Amino acid sequence: MAQGQQRVLVTGSAGRIGRAVVAELTSCGHAVRGLDRVPTPGASDFIVADITDFDAVKRAAAEANAVIHLAATPDDADFLTQLLPPNIIGLHHVLEGARLGGARRVVVASSGQVNWWQRQRQTAPIGPREPVTPRYWYAATKVFAEAIGQGYSETHGLEVIAVRLGWVPRDAPHIAEISGTDWAQDVYLSPGDAGRFFAAAVAAPMKERFAILYATSKPVDLPRFDLAPTKELLGWEPRDQWPEGSGQG
Repeated sequence: MAQGQQRVLVTGSAGRIGRAVVAELTSCGHAVRGLDRVPTPGASDFIVADITDFDAVKRAAAEANAVIHLAATPDDADFLTQLLPPNIIGLHHVLEGARLGGARRVVVASSGQVNWWQRQRQTAPIGPREPVTPRYWYAATKVFAEAIGQGYSETHGLEVIAVRLGWVPRDAPHIAEISGTDWAQDVYLSPGDAGRFFAAAVAAPMKERFAILYATSKPVDLPRFDLAPTKELLGWEPRDQWPEGSGQG
């Protein structure tokens, strides 16, 4: 492969964020492999499987330089049947697959919902060093993902970035909810900004082995999350602002 190009596995590659990430990485010249339960649009190399299938995950992660882990149940749901299998067991499979496959870096999608209750109570931007206050079970799985990501970094020497993502709307009701909620517009994340973030997260040199970062588009009113560490570590800054890229006219 040419200098600077990498082999990147993207889990959840057929989702709203995943498609944007695949497109951006491909445009940057990386060799991208998708992993999702349905075929990945725009990807020439993809595996159709569930992340609860360990053999499939190991096959997908083989020889990847970097892994971007997006696949998950993305909202609160029944913990035992809908959150535990993908968000905990699947997370184990992806991290183990990355380790066994020789990946250098893993970027794990977390959520701004891990800071839910202090976001409700304060106007100052929330930074990655503040205590987590998860909204509920979905957010708790993301707290776990951040913690075990650090564990893999310390134990196995992987470079791990846990990114607390803003709100990328997946459907018309989401768009309507963001449109009618001031704070939601401040934590909006456009697909374009998401794609560019993950491209930077794959390519930027790491000053430390583990980092927690935030990614949102430009706030309309107040900056709810501190993006300064993201710029410092990755050189990434958002370009878009609600409703750019949302599909709302």
